[in-house]
Amino acid sequence: MALSGAGMLCIEATAVEPEGRITPGCLGLWDDATEAALKPVMAAIRRYSKIPVTMQIAHAGRKASSQLPWDGGQLIPPSQGGWVPYAPSAVEQKPGEAPPRALDKADLARVRNAFVETARRAARLGMDAIEIHGAHGYLLHEFLSPIANRRDDEYGGSLENRMRFPLELFDAVRAAFPADKPVGIRVSCLSWTSTWRTTTSYCRMSCSVT
Repeated sequence: MALSGAGMLCIEATAVEPEGRITPGCLGLWDDATEAALKPVMAAIRRYSKIPVTMQIAHAGRKASSQLPWDGGQLIPPSQGGWVPYAPSAVEQKPGEAPPRALDKADLARVRNAFVETARRAARLGMDAIEIHGAHGYLLHEFLSPIANRRDDEYGGSLENRMRFPLELFDAVRAAFPADKPVGIRVSCLSWTSTWRTTTSYCRMSCSVT
């Protein structure tokens, strides 16, 4: 892919903490071990290509701890090797599944800091840009959507309130990543409730680097 002639290579859906993985086998960048594991990957790309490399940093929210899509995609309970997902509100992803744990103020600070630390690690690895994943029903999309966000504090209710945490998080990541490199965000245009797990309509937004 680095030799494809494309204008950019994107490493997608990189979890900022273990609980933010979609499946137990998903890529992450949250500690020294995961950072070290990505160094030879970047070295291999740079050996053959000068293509700009973007990393999409993400948290799956209530879609975390799921089976692989071709194995059904259903929630994996802790008793079977999964974990309890986090979300803006304790609203289950799918009828019949256990609800996620609602994020409290301390959790919000932890998740925001996790995005910041992953952005710093991405910078050390030589990433040329960051894309924050706010689409496809994952955590930041859940905050934006009244379907998943039923909070009654300053992070829920009105559109302004539902946007508050994603915007705070964006500002924190922007401040942590080199100012001469872009930070963008991916957002969904639709939240089709009948296909919430597999929503594919999205847009990418470019954001100022200054």
